[in-house]
Amino acid sequence: MHCLWLTWIDPAPEHDGQRIYSGRMIDAVAARGVKIDILCFHSESVRERGQSEDPVRWWLVPRDERPGWWSVFSRLPNLSHRCDTLAMRRGFRDLLERRVWDTIVMDGLSTGWALDIIDAYFGDGPDRPRLIYISHNHEETTRALVADNFTGNPLMAAALKIDARKATLLEHRMMDSVDVISAVTPEDAERFSARVPQKPVFVLSPGYGGRRVPSRRIGPHVPRRALLVGSFEWLAKQMNLTEFLSAADPIFAEAGAEIQVVGNGERGFFDRLRPQLKGTEIVGPVDDIRPYLDNARVAILPERSGGGFKVKMLDYVFNRIPVAALENSFAGVPLTSKKNVLTFNSHEALARGVVEIIDNFDLLNGLQQDAYDACADEFDWSQRGETLVAMMKKPLLNRNSRRVATSLPNSIMTVLP
Repeated sequence: MHCLWLTWIDPAPEHDGQRIYSGRMIDAVAARGVKIDILCFHSESVRERGQSEDPVRWWLVPRDERPGWWSVFSRLPNLSHRCDTLAMRRGFRDLLERRVWDTIVMDGLSTGWALDIIDAYFGDGPDRPRLIYISHNHEETTRALVADNFTGNPLMAAALKIDARKATLLEHRMMDSVDVISAVTPEDAERFSARVPQKPVFVLSPGYGGRRVPSRRIGPHVPRRALLVGSFEWLAKQMNLTEFLSAADPIFAEAGAEIQVVGNGERGFFDRLRPQLKGTEIVGPVDDIRPYLDNARVAILPERSGGGFKVKMLDYVFNRIPVAALENSFAGVPLTSKKNVLTFNSHEALARGVVEIIDNFDLLNGLQQDAYDACADEFDWSQRGETLVAMMKKPLLNRNSRRVATSLPNSIMTVLP
């Protein structure tokens, strides 16, 4: 079996959940003996174009440094427009000419730019490779939520609504065009199946390959600290952090407790936040997250905007940090409110709730132990690879009934609400 895998960027180094998910999934499929050629942008990694890591070969193209706002003039949403470059299109056509591909994996909606080329090259004929769409979110839901929750510049708010509409149109076309769809949560799988009930849709949640702490006892020796880990480069993540700290920072400062924020983010964004904070330390990116995990009593998941599976939730659970979260913010994880995770209905309630229990060591240790036990056998990357390879081999019984995918509108005006 020979697979052509499209993704947006070399997943090394693993800066965020998307890169972790893509990179580990590639590794898991390759471990099952599938030959994979990957087309994506260069990242900070040292890989070179054409580099072979048998059975994986990397075809890297330089990133286009176009400003993000250029997507306003495209029929594609920003997520896909950033990948729709001349170098990427040339690389894709070259790979299509190289060999007969059994499967083309479209890793995320960012690869939607490739549909036009696939349709032009294969049509709907018998030589068309199996197309598998690996979703990272149900983008129709996620992008609409981000647009609805944004409260800043009115022009930006309008642009986000238009972009959300374009993401919906592209996601619908993706669902119509591919043969198989994967979702990172059961909730997303239900949303996909509701629109394309004739398509196989399966759940492919992340695995976990990080450190598993065999035992831990939280006590007075651990700082009175709540930890918030993430990648804060996407607008939705910045919105979540800004909204939470606005409510939580004064509450923690008054209680003599601390919030610690660790992860990548735009330097300007962090610099704008810091002068307003009294009970929060913004650490930024670090080479090793483990010391920060070891020195926190509680982990916080304050995500009101953005969807999908929160990979950092597994870092918290397997490093035995009890989690406090907004309600409905951790889909895909077998945790239950009040039994092994604490949930709250607002950022203020979340902050006050954490301050109230930050010295309750019996509660904290019970939460982390119950969460670890609930997740211990659920997140194996090798099983994820086995599942995806099985879908690559499964007979396509309904392929002749593929819904005809409609083209995206040529004019931006046609996507206005």
